[in-house]
Amino acid sequence: MESADEKKIIERCCEGDQSAWDIVFDTHYDPVSRYVFQMASDLSQEDVEEICQEAFLSAVRNLSRFSGKCRLQTWLFQIAANKARDYREKRQAAKRGGGSVSISLDAPVEEGGDPHRHLELAGNVKSPAETMMADERALLIREALDRLGEPCREIIELKFFGDMSSDEIGNLLNLNPKTVSSRLSRCMEKLGAVLKGQFHRENDSKIPVQ
Repeated sequence: MESADEKKIIERCCEGDQSAWDIVFDTHYDPVSRYVFQMASDLSQEDVEEICQEAFLSAVRNLSRFSGKCRLQTWLFQIAANKARDYREKRQAAKRGGGSVSISLDAPVEEGGDPHRHLELAGNVKSPAETMMADERALLIREALDRLGEPCREIIELKFFGDMSSDEIGNLLNLNPKTVSSRLSRCMEKLGAVLKGQFHRENDSKIPVQ
């Protein structure tokens, strides 16, 4: 959607035009749904739909606050990311801390979707053994991102799961694009270090005691 057309749609939404909201929903629901699924592969389709519904409901309530400095879809991604984290935290609290949540690195791309939307750290999974290994890698990455915390987790998720450019992330987070690139580079180095440490701890735990 061109920026001028998007601006008109947003104006119509703010005026209470339901047909404009239908356009927003039809245009952005599927990308937001894929984004949420890629953030946490353990979510069921029902979970994803609930999170997306909460995200779009929040967008309806807060559209008047949308500054227009980034694309509407970028803004929706950010809302969905916050809703997904809230959902995970509530579910983990309900389970009394049982289990960690993983990010899908191999989430399916819908027809016509962008295959580069994924964080390509694993190849195509074809066998049960490869599937298990991919799940283990996804779990390690999710845990590593959680250990990094903000702002690294946010900027990595927006870049690799939201497929956003440095300009879009900069507009969303009120940062210079060069700052985004520099911060992303440092955060990826930190992520690599955390993953390396987790990998060594995993291997050490598997060494049999003599």
